[in-house]
Amino acid sequence: MSQEIHDVVIVGTGPAGLTAAIYAARANLKPVIYAGIQHGGQLTITTDVENFPGFENGIMGPKLMQDMTAQAERFGTKIIYDSITRVELDGPVKKLWAGDDEIHAKSVIICTGATARTLGLEGEAQLMGRGLSTCATCDGFFYRNKKVAVVGGGDSAMEEATYLAKLCSEVILIHRRDVFRASPIMLKKAQNDPKITFKVPYETLETLSDDSGLTGVRIKHAETGETEDIELDGLFYAIGHNPNSELFSDYVDVDDHGYIVVKDFTKTKTPGVFAAGDIADPNFKQAITAAGMGCQAAIQAQHYVEALDA
Repeated sequence: MSQEIHDVVIVGTGPAGLTAAIYAARANLKPVIYAGIQHGGQLTITTDVENFPGFENGIMGPKLMQDMTAQAERFGTKIIYDSITRVELDGPVKKLWAGDDEIHAKSVIICTGATARTLGLEGEAQLMGRGLSTCATCDGFFYRNKKVAVVGGGDSAMEEATYLAKLCSEVILIHRRDVFRASPIMLKKAQNDPKITFKVPYETLETLSDDSGLTGVRIKHAETGETEDIELDGLFYAIGHNPNSELFSDYVDVDDHGYIVVKDFTKTKTPGVFAAGDIADPNFKQAITAAGMGCQAAIQAQHYVEALDA
């Protein structure tokens, strides 16, 4: 019995993968999604989403992913809750493996995302969305006129602190060293903001919380060892992301940080292999931009498959 060859296999979900599935299914490509370990991506650990168009009163992140999943399935998408562990993507038939199961496809859309780095402190998972966040653009609105802190020392930390200073009553920037990786212009902008206070060199020891969520943070001076508790309404990690691209590294180009390099919208260097969402977006990392890239990838995959079958 010959191996079935799918028109398109989508690796990963989230807004990019699910949007790609909706468009591919409506184009009668019968897409198959391998959802991986976190179906729905980072939005599954987000509470209120208020900046995704179409929801006047906002929507919970998990609910948005649930609804997008149902929409994709309504048009015929098959979702397999397993992880792709190995790939061979050269040639007209792409080969992927989920454990011992071998999958063949004419095209592949990579939507594996980029995982926000955390400090690995106890209780982080329980506090995510309840005072702890990895995205000021996503969640800063909920902390208007409140006291928050940002952990990090690079450009992203300065950008997040500066953004939050426009919304919050006070922003404390915590960094474990007294030198910064941030560019001089970004650092100066943060230092000149009257709402931003720098706490350096301080290590973040633990989060403080009660039943309502995060209440503060405990920090330790890197030189004296003195500890200090700071009361906070919100804590933002800005210590970078880890793009989940290693599995595909033989078949795609990546930048210095591991993000997949695309050209002509979502095309990678391997014909028939496309990338969408945060895995190929080091700049915006928003649900709406990921969804847009998912749409582009599906349409480009459709054109690729049609040309193969012509």
